[in-house]
Amino acid sequence: MREKLKTAIEASVAAGKAIMEIYRNDDFGVENKEDDSPLTLADKKANEIINEFLVPHAIPIISEENKQIDYEERKIWTQCWIVDPLDGTKEFIKKNDEFTVNIAFVEKGKPELGVIFAPALNTLYFAVVSESKAFKYIISETGVSAEEVLDTAEEINPAASKGERLKVVGSRSHMNEDTQRYIEDLKQTYGEEIEIVSRGSSLKFCLVAEGNAHIYPRFAPTMEWDTAAGHAICEAVGLKCVFKETGEPMTYNREDLLNGHFSVSYEG
Repeated sequence: MREKLKTAIEASVAAGKAIMEIYRNDDFGVENKEDDSPLTLADKKANEIINEFLVPHAIPIISEENKQIDYEERKIWTQCWIVDPLDGTKEFIKKNDEFTVNIAFVEKGKPELGVIFAPALNTLYFAVVSESKAFKYIISETGVSAEEVLDTAEEINPAASKGERLKVVGSRSHMNEDTQRYIEDLKQTYGEEIEIVSRGSSLKFCLVAEGNAHIYPRFAPTMEWDTAAGHAICEAVGLKCVFKETGEPMTYNREDLLNGHFSVSYEG
């Protein structure tokens, strides 16, 4: 697993470097995909780089920017990588720095390893679930080896208690009715002192994993590649990532790669 983690770290940092080269320019080459979501040159270049790192492992890859493979073929997989080469493309286009590279390794539907790299913030998060620890590393402009990252990264932990106010990950500008209703229910349990904290892309998971928020409810569409890496990091520190409808842990390489509503917290 350490070798897979090193590869995922190296791939995410290399992809992040390419993303930042495009980010500093004004021409992102923006197109719209069939679902009307944006696609940039950075998405494409990052995907190419990540594939170069992962393909030699001979483990199948589910990536937002790869051609999607039919479930009849995928259902026999016991292992796979799940990749979002640029999570938060809208954040990238708006130039607010809150976009990430997400790489997860999944075995029998469960995330076993997760790497999230925010290249504009020079911040890397990673975890191996079986080791029950997650880490954060600030990467210098000159770069760093994966070995140095693994040897010197700072361990992160979720908040030990709710403190004076409950912090919930949400949108600064708008929330849908399901999320608003959920927050109102929380107020009945924890009181009116609820603070909404916001972050783009998979950094929402990291807010909870490093103790800057307590709960992340996501009652809007996401895909498996949006969540697998963040799920691994959160699970490694004892958080539960569960589907709202069933209360069961989130799983991956499903027939439908579209996630249902979910929440991240100690309680699940």
